[in-house]
Amino acid sequence: MTSRTNWTRQQLLVAFALYCRMPFGQISSRHPDIIRAAAAIGRTPAALSMKMGNIASLDPAITSTGRRGLRAASANDRAMWAEMNDDWDRFAMTAHRALMQIEQPENIEQPENQIAETPYEYAVIPAGEDRVITTTQRIGQDFFRGAVLSAYRERCCITGLAIPRFLEAAHIVPWAHDPANRTNPQNGLALTVLHHRAFDAGVITVSHDMTVRVSRSYAHRGDEFFNRSISQYAGVPITLPEKFAPSEDFLAFHRKYIFQD
Repeated sequence: MTSRTNWTRQQLLVAFALYCRMPFGQISSRHPDIIRAAAAIGRTPAALSMKMGNIASLDPAITSTGRRGLRAASANDRAMWAEMNDDWDRFAMTAHRALMQIEQPENIEQPENQIAETPYEYAVIPAGEDRVITTTQRIGQDFFRGAVLSAYRERCCITGLAIPRFLEAAHIVPWAHDPANRTNPQNGLALTVLHHRAFDAGVITVSHDMTVRVSRSYAHRGDEFFNRSISQYAGVPITLPEKFAPSEDFLAFHRKYIFQD
């Protein structure tokens, strides 16, 4: 075991990757995922869960609500937090490889699966280029979905629905409009399939005070189902995430350019 030594970059990547995909309230030395990951990286479950608590202390969504996580974040923790926020795409790929090395080590060295550190720069044979691009996009989408849904405790932030198969991670600024933030969980909301479609179509948005706003273009059409499923949430506060709070800049973009009112 190496619990008394400095954390390596690989160990930190695993801790950060788990922090991104696990609801904050589930971080515990007794969680099966933490137990398995800790054994794989040569740390104790207690040490890994404490490291994730240190990461939480760097998250404004945690600290702004009076929670502190733990307060022993190291310089390396802060550096990786900055690295993650500076380039979410790169971090998504790097974190994916770190988890693959402990979860599916037999797949890491296969040439067709190798992906360079920068998500859109590839060292692959030409015949595999399309496959690598598709794989990279899928990894980014999986990272985004996991980070967003875990932040909202796998519940729709508007309705509270908690059935995973009916939930999606919605981009606030559309995927095609802002490549730099495609995997940034602060550019996401956990929504039902229906409310995701309504959000993308500009039928609903989120106001500056974090309440739901419904387009007047649709609200007065007298459709009973629309009224029950969408209009009734007008003015209702969304449930804020435990981590990775939605960026007001992204929400302002949605209100200005996507919302139809």
